[in-house]
Amino acid sequence: MENVYSALLLYALGKDISDDAVEKIVKAAGGSPDKAQIKTLVKAVGEMNLKEVLASATMMAAAPVAAAPAAAPAEEKKGRGKKEEAKEEKKEEEKKEEPAGLDALFG
Repeated sequence: MENVYSALLLYALGKDISDDAVEKIVKAAGGSPDKAQIKTLVKAVGEMNLKEVLASATMMAAAPVAAAPAAAPAEEKKGRGKKEEAKEEKKEEEKKEEPAGLDALFG
């Protein structure tokens, strides 16, 4: 987790997120850096837009409050066949099971 915090700190300061920079921050904080984890993290962060990820994370935290009425979609499914419903449910389950982004590092 300290690696992620280090990367976020570097991002917040507008600095380059590199293996060396993350390692130095972890060492400065008194931790023991794991070079394999740091390398994986830096690669993952380099492939994503952190601004969008952080914005969506903030929106996700607020989403459960706004998502109270969940009964409405069930009414929409009445007109579709059982096969279509089963396919949609299977897709939704697969999405829930797939680790994405930084979740893949800890799963």
